Amino acid sequence: MFLSGVVLVVRSCQPHAGQPYAEEEDVSAYRLNDTLRNVHSEMKEVQRMERYLTNWMARNNIRGISLAVMQGEQLLYAKGLGWADKEAERAAEAGDIFRIASASKLITAIGIMKLVDEGLLTTDRTVFGEKGILNEFTEYRDKRVPKITVRHLLNHTSGFSRRLGDPMFRSADVMRWTNKQTTLSAEDLVRFQLGQRLRDNPGGSAQYSNIGYLVLSMIIERVSGMRYEEYLQTHVLRPAGCYDMHIARNYYEERYPHEVKYYGHDPGELIESYDGSGERRPREYGGNNITGLQGAGAWVASAAELMRLVASIDGKPDVPDILTKRSIDEMRIPKQKGGFGYGWARTHGSVLTRTGTMSGTCAYIESRPNGLSFALIANTSNYRGARFTNRIGPTVRTALDRVRQWPEGRDLFVSTESLIPHNEVDSVAYLVPR
Repeated sequence: MFLSGVVLVVRSCQPHAGQPYAEEEDVSAYRLNDTLRNVHSEMKEVQRMERYLTNWMARNNIRGISLAVMQGEQLLYAKGLGWADKEAERAAEAGDIFRIASASKLITAIGIMKLVDEGLLTTDRTVFGEKGILNEFTEYRDKRVPKITVRHLLNHTSGFSRRLGDPMFRSADVMRWTNKQTTLSAEDLVRFQLGQRLRDNPGGSAQYSNIGYLVLSMIIERVSGMRYEEYLQTHVLRPAGCYDMHIARNYYEERYPHEVKYYGHDPGELIESYDGSGERRPREYGGNNITGLQGAGAWVASAAELMRLVASIDGKPDVPDILTKRSIDEMRIPKQKGGFGYGWARTHGSVLTRTGTMSGTCAYIESRPNGLSFALIANTSNYRGARFTNRIGPTVRTALDRVRQWPEGRDLFVSTESLIPHNEVDSVAYLVPR
């Protein structure tokens, strides 16, 4: 039985993220990843859907996935399929966390709009030059650079060139080109980018830019006075009910508790390490500086918490929004035809999508005002890269069509208490305000 105005929450007695709860921390908070298990979504209604997805995984050699499905603002399903770590024989679970690559940009954009809502920032603020937010950057090759605004970074119209490739994935090359002997900092990468001419006027045609979202990460730190990760966790993620999102670490040995193992699409191929040491490493474990991507691509998350975050910026009434309606609307609407929203990928009418692709990772988020929304994250990349990730949406929709009827009254955001076999979980129940 549910009580009016409260939510019955069942939480595992063990902290999920590997750190003890501080005594002063609110123990009544519902931590999805601590609570959700595959058993909560074991239903005969989804068996055909799961068979379709496991066959798709087998065809594409995907080791493991996490899928969460939401109707309106009710979480209907959250489950891991396949392997979290095949070599360790650890099956994927609903609360596992994965690198989400460029889906991280949605988190960064929400952080920027939170600063706007707090009255600390406007999207027309200029970024570089003596009058810019990051006014230490006063040297640049192109005289148009001081015209770049926060909005241009958000919707990929800064004009940044990719003539020399993406510097965030060419660390060793940039170190050679700039005679750096130590691992590149964010400032080093931005200075390298500013040493090139712009490809277009700021505010002109859109071209996807990872470095632009690295700059947005630096803006969040400058304006808030906090570390990027700390600001997002304190002001965005925890208020949204997301307690287990973190900036990724670079190596397998550094993974978070319940973080999956990553499998690149080019097994056995090694590239020069990002740190300039001359060692050769897999792209997903030391070849690229994943931590250094920051707001462009460094977050780890579960599919369930990604759905919770989407529910917190959708303008619907059941899950409280963490942004104002004005900011939510501004994020969704491209400023020009064929352009990008803020953090979202190119929009298709009222349907919003966000993807992420890099070695060892595929992530896809789809938010629909009507019908089912979902997030799928895989711990394996595909040689087709972003083209493969973009096809995840149609694949999941086809799988969802195999569910004839979802059980009524399910909302894993609210409670799992009635779904847990009594002999499986050591838990404590709390009543908390919604």
